[in-house]
Amino acid sequence: MDLQVDVAEETDKSVVNLSGEVDAYTAPKLKEALLPLTKTEDHLAEVNLENVHYMDSTGLGIFVSALKSTKEHNSELRLINLQDRVLRLFRITGLDQIMTIDTAIQGGNER
Repeated sequence: MDLQVDVAEETDKSVVNLSGEVDAYTAPKLKEALLPLTKTEDHLAEVNLENVHYMDSTGLGIFVSALKSTKEHNSELRLINLQDRVLRLFRITGLDQIMTIDTAIQGGNER
């Protein structure tokens, strides 16, 4: 499966809407779209993962790189609308403790 990446610029943030799978094959596409958004001071990059049903460690690595970039450039990264199985990856690795994740989970009761 492929990954569709759509970036919408709003007045106070950039919204990255993802659809498909984030894996070793599609991760470069995500990295190319996301990392530049983290390099503007006081800018929010919000990533909507509502339509991502699969992610592997390569995808997690992209988000770790983006988080590091936000720290270097005084910007912010927020992940929203994670599916259960994708959120589970962030929890297992402990990344949910260091990243801003707003969960409106599909297929679950958490919020």
